[in-house]
Amino acid sequence: MPVADPALASALRLSVLRLARRLRAERADTALTLSQLSALSTLDRHGALTPGELATHERVRPPSMTRLVAGLEEVGLVERSAHATDRRQVVLEPTQAGRALLREDRRRRDAWLSRQVRELDPADVEVLRAAAGVLARLADA
Repeated sequence: MPVADPALASALRLSVLRLARRLRAERADTALTLSQLSALSTLDRHGALTPGELATHERVRPPSMTRLVAGLEEVGLVERSAHATDRRQVVLEPTQAGRALLREDRRRRDAWLSRQVRELDPADVEVLRAAAGVLARLADA
């Protein structure tokens, strides 16, 4: 069993936070909160979800998700439709405008990060390539 390494944990935490902050600076639309952008992205990635399913994915309470979704609906980025099998439920999906906003947001952030990675030594790029999967697993834990 690997030994816990508090120094590594601290260095990773700080590095990931700083990188996330820098990527946020490249956002296409700063009118949305990060929570709204995350929920919209989850709907785009997973397809139609009920508000409860979306709350579970986003790890927030359903009342918080209700307010968040209302804001996204108000600006035309999410739409509701009837659930296919349960008429008491609704499902949420991004609108075309919501998908377009996400595409532009991802394009801007990916372009910035690509420029930064292009400046690295090839060995560092390979380390990042290997670390990307590990970081994804940590984020999904």
